[in-house]
Formats: sequence, C-alpha cells, structure tokens
Amino acid sequence: MDDSRLRTLDQIKAFLGSNQFDFRIKVKSEAYQWVNDRLIQFKYRTLRKTDKAVLKQYLQAITGYSRSQITRLIRKYVKSGKVQVTKYKRHQPNMQYQEEDIKLLATTDELHNFPGGQSLKTTLTRLYKVFNKKEYRNISRISVSHIYNLRDTPEYKRITKNYDKTKPHIIAIGERIRPDPQGRPGYIRVDTVHQGDKDGEKGVYHINTVDEVTQFEVIGSVEKISEAFLIPLVEYLLDQYPYYIIEFHADNGGEFINHELCKLLNKIKIRLTKSRPRKSNDNALVEGKNGWIIRKFMGYVHIKQRWAAEINTFYNQYFNHYINYHRPCAFPSETIDKKGKIKKLYKLDDYQTPYEKLKSLKNAQQYLKPGITFELLDQEAYLFDDNEFAGMMQKARKELFQKILVPDLHIIKL
Repeated sequence: MDDSRLRTLDQIKAFLGSNQFDFRIKVKSEAYQWVNDRLIQFKYRTLRKTDKAVLKQYLQAITGYSRSQITRLIRKYVKSGKVQVTKYKRHQPNMQYQEEDIKLLATTDELHNFPGGQSLKTTLTRLYKVFNKKEYRNISRISVSHIYNLRDTPEYKRITKNYDKTKPHIIAIGERIRPDPQGRPGYIRVDTVHQGDKDGEKGVYHINTVDEVTQFEVIGSVEKISEAFLIPLVEYLLDQYPYYIIEFHADNGGEFINHELCKLLNKIKIRLTKSRPRKSNDNALVEGKNGWIIRKFMGYVHIKQRWAAEINTFYNQYFNHYINYHRPCAFPSETIDKKGKIKKLYKLDDYQTPYEKLKSLKNAQQYLKPGITFELLDQEAYLFDDNEFAGMMQKARKELFQKILVPDLHIIKL
C-alpha cells in the first residue's frame, strides 16, 4: 500500500477520523515489515505517550491486528530494533533410546513371551542391577508407558515375531472357606487347565498350583483326571516348594475334593479348603496364572495325552525354575479409603520374582524346609541371568512343540 502522503501524526489523526479505509495487509511478513518501517519513520522511541497511542491506533487499523498484538510487536521493536517474523524452528529431541536399546528391549520381550509392561520393566532393571549387564543401563530407565510406544516402532517390529495376545481363561467359581494366610507363605491355590479336545479325544491336563503370598508356582501335567494319575503328581508338586505347605485350596471339582486326596493331605498335615458360592474373586490368583502363564506359553492347541510325561520333564527342568526365579510378578499395595474399602495398587516398585518376594518376608528362613537355605537357593536363582535362562527355556519349549506337534505345526506359532 502507498501511505507516503501521511508524513505527520496530525495527518494520521485526520486519516483515522475520516474512516476512509476498508483494506488490511493480509500477508504476515508484509504486515510486520510495514509496522517496522512506520515505527522507524515516526521515531516511536521519542514520541510522547499521547502520540504513541495515535500511532498504535493507526497500526491497528491498517494491519487488522489486536491492541495486544501491536503491543507485542512494538515491544519487540524496542528490544531488538526491528520487527520481523520469527522463523519457526522445529524441536528436535535427542533420541534417548537408540537402535541398540530397542534391540535389547525387543529381544528381552520375546524371550519372556511378551509380558506386561511393568513386568518387562522389572526384568530390564534386574538385568542391569542384579546381573550387572552394562548394555542394559540406558534401556532399564525406560518408563512403562514408553515400552508400549517402542513396541509400535518399525525397529522393534523388525526384530520380534508376530504374536497374538493371550485370550483370558475365565472359570466362574466360588469358595466356601476363604484362605487367610496373614502374610505367611504356604497357602496354595490349585486349578486344572485342559489342553483341548480333538476328534473326540481328550488332551492333557495341566495342574497349576500357586502360593497366595509369594506367587511361587509349580506346574505339572497328567494324562487323565483320575486318582491314579493325580494323587502322585500333587504329592510331587507340593514337594517342589522350598517351604512348608499349610493349606491346599481348590474349587468344587471332584478331581480335588475327594477322599483319596484328603487322605494324602491329612498324611502330610495340610489342610484342604474348597470354594464358596458367588465369590469368584477369591480364587482369582490361580485363574490369572492359568491365562498369563500356562495359556501364554502352552497355548490352546490340542496336545495328546501320551505327551504328559514329556511336558512334565519340560516343566521340571526349565519352566518352573523360570517362572519362580526369573519372571517378575505384580504384588499389590493395599490401602483403605475413607469408606473402609480396601484398594489395591500395582506399583512398579512392587514387581518382584516369587523368590525375591519369599526372601523379603520377615524372618523368611523360618518357613524353609529342613536342609534348605537361602544360600543354596541363591546359587540356583542367580546361576544364569534372566535372559540367559529365558533363552534356554524357550529353546526347550520349541523342541518340545516340534516333537509333539509335528503333524500340526501349521496351526501354532512358536
């Protein structure tokens, strides 16, 4: 625009009073340059307060900017001596996690069969702090939420295999007597997981036992749910716990609530309890383990009953050791609100392996069986780091499925 004829503030006042303008400078860079030129032309710094107000009004009228925007431009002129468009500089954050870190995350995630974010975070921390793996120093600091962000990155997906999320396995059950361990280990919950039917043929059965306090878990497999197969296995599973068993809790299924099992438990002085109706949460711990442990690692595919012995060998040599000494679990912190309700919070610091939880109990040594000490258990727990033993377990698992599912490999992803 040409406003060269307006050379004095009196002319500007007359111009503003005439209202003979209906135009605006629409291009931002041109408007800023025009404002800069006028401030220089009329020597803004030397003007009186009333004259500055006139000039501001003129700048507003021509640019269409608000009073506050013109004030900001003038402030910029006073400070730097010029008014110009600030070039936008995109923020380029430093990449905290490099490709090497993502590779460590992906490898650890796959070795542990893609656990929850907090569990994976705990494993990464253990690899750095407990097993002194220096390469995990950076990735061990990752937040739980950012783990899920990195799982969606191309770098992560190039390393890991595709996998399906575990489907929850829910059984509506109740409890007649609610177990009350009061912070003591030895209160076992038990449930059965069936490995599917095919062509009218039953699959193997997994027997899952979990301690309520430490989440120490021992799993076995039987061909059939009958006393001949089940009683010897239950006796063997209970013997695998490093501490005394006080109570054995099951649902109302006949495989556990029977005279033969009751005789066995009475013989070794273990109390048998069972479900009560409409209290499904009372047995939620073992039901959750059914989905997150057995189904996650053994899947849903039908496995013939004759492979129960092979599965037991895998459990005894690798899997039970892995889940108790190398796989972190969530332990809730309980708070009571104003209404007296108990609220459970799962904090990152509360994630531990079952063995670490056992050691953290007050006077934990008193619960151990004769001849068992934490020094001996430490040798077993820390002989291999989490990733090393997870790799051994995954290799044994793959060999197991290759052996028993050769005709059906097309229906399962290892």
